[in-house]
Amino acid sequence: MGKTIAQIPKQDRPREKLLTKGTSALTDQELLAVLLGKGTAGTDVMTLAAKLARVMDEKGLNVKGDDLTQLQGIGQAKASLLLAAIEFARRRIKPEGLKIESPADVLPLLRHYADRKQEHFLCASVNGANEVMNVRVVSIGLIDRSPAHPREVFADPLTDRACAIILAHNHPTGTLQPSEADIATTRRLREAGELMGITVLDHLIFNRNNHFSFLENGIVF
Repeated sequence: MGKTIAQIPKQDRPREKLLTKGTSALTDQELLAVLLGKGTAGTDVMTLAAKLARVMDEKGLNVKGDDLTQLQGIGQAKASLLLAAIEFARRRIKPEGLKIESPADVLPLLRHYADRKQEHFLCASVNGANEVMNVRVVSIGLIDRSPAHPREVFADPLTDRACAIILAHNHPTGTLQPSEADIATTRRLREAGELMGITVLDHLIFNRNNHFSFLENGIVF
């Protein structure tokens, strides 16, 4: 269980940390805690931010007001603030249109998942001009694995009319070395992509500071 705001030294609390170290030093949970401002009588702001982060992982930028207000501690006012912040960011910083020269160029759009305590399996849709169309969370798993079935992986890229995809997942354990399951999953998804006419460009394993590329290391590709 994470620390409550009262258990965190004042200089390390989200708002103070943001002012002294900058936004990039904060985890997603801490950024959401800053937006929320405070918790409720029964729920600490850090606990509420952690629950909100899980909703955001699932819904992404398509999150709705009802998705937010279902969380105890988030009413119409906080939901409106969050939705406004999301829309403001969406209008200025979009994954759509980011042109990539190599699969690793997509990492800036993924790196904020590095701090997650569970493995997040991600899929980036890419068009024929090598532009990123969208990035989505396909599944969230345990600390050491996240199931990724071809049906779930390719559902959205097919809707996007993507020509290719880039697979990626974080390793909460910190290691970047692919497991046998990672290799088998990558091979299975690459074969499925060939059948559907969607090229799997690479599979990236990443942490906060580094990454492993299946393509660059000649594994499966």
